[in-house]
Amino acid sequence: SELSSGINAEYGDHRRKNRSQESLQANVLRLKEYKSRLILFPRKASKPKKGDSTQAEIDVATQLTGPVLPIKQTWSDTTARAITDEEKKQSAFQTMRMYRANVRLVGVREKRAKEAAEDDGLGVKKKKK
Repeated sequence: SELSSGINAEYGDHRRKNRSQESLQANVLRLKEYKSRLILFPRKASKPKKGDSTQAEIDVATQLTGPVLPIKQTWSDTTARAITDEEKKQSAFQTMRMYRANVRLVGVREKRAKEAAEDDGLGVKKKKK
C-alpha cells in the first residue's frame, strides 16, 4: 500500500524484483514501523495539512544520529555435515543438462512415440526422406 510519506511499502523500487514473500513482509513491517516513528513537519506551521504531525509531537522531536532502523538479518541455524556417498555420486551439472535436454526434446519424443504407435497398428513403417 502507498504510504502517505511517499514510501511504497509493498513494491518499493520498480526495478527491484523481490520474489521472497518472507523478506517482502519483513520490509513492509519495517517500513510501517518507520512510518509510525516518522514526524512530518508541516511546510507552513500556520496551515498544517492532513498527515502532518501534531504540535505536541513536533515539540518533542529530536534529531536522530546513526542508523535509525537497522535491517535485522535473520540466519537459519544450519550446521555443517559430511557429504554422503550418494551425494558424491550425483553430478549437479549432469542433472541440470539432462533436465534441460528433457525439456527441449519433449515435442520430438512425443512425435516419435505417436508415429511409433501408428506404425505398430499398421505393421508398415514409413520411409524417411
